Amino acid sequence: MTAFARRARAVAGRMHPELSLVAYTLLGHLEERGGCRATDLAAHCALDKSTVSRQVAALRRAGLVERRADPQDHRVQVLHLTDPGRRTLDRVTESRRAAFRERLKDWPEEDLVRFAGYLVRYNAASPEQAEEAAARREE
Repeated sequence: MTAFARRARAVAGRMHPELSLVAYTLLGHLEERGGCRATDLAAHCALDKSTVSRQVAALRRAGLVERRADPQDHRVQVLHLTDPGRRTLDRVTESRRAAFRERLKDWPEEDLVRFAGYLVRYNAASPEQAEEAAARREE
């Protein structure tokens, strides 16, 4: 998992050197949701609000994200991808897909099916379930 995380950070850095992997994760969630508040980003990603604030500031400086008043409550600011933000995210997504295709191209079909099943299972586990499983392994 450590090697996987390092590789992901390295790819993110090559795609847009000023932005972290966390920033790309935030961009993806903003696209998926069609925009949301910074506090919603923090909750979704299980990050501290100050971490999200720094990341959002970097995204705004890079011109990838903008703030807009919420139409239902003008006191609330909602973050949205800009057109350059959407293009950057699309480029990164395609680059990641190409890297995955290259790494997995020689895997037999049954290994790919098994791997995909493990990823689905891993991603479906809540953070609490993952912590409980880790604690059981340590006992």
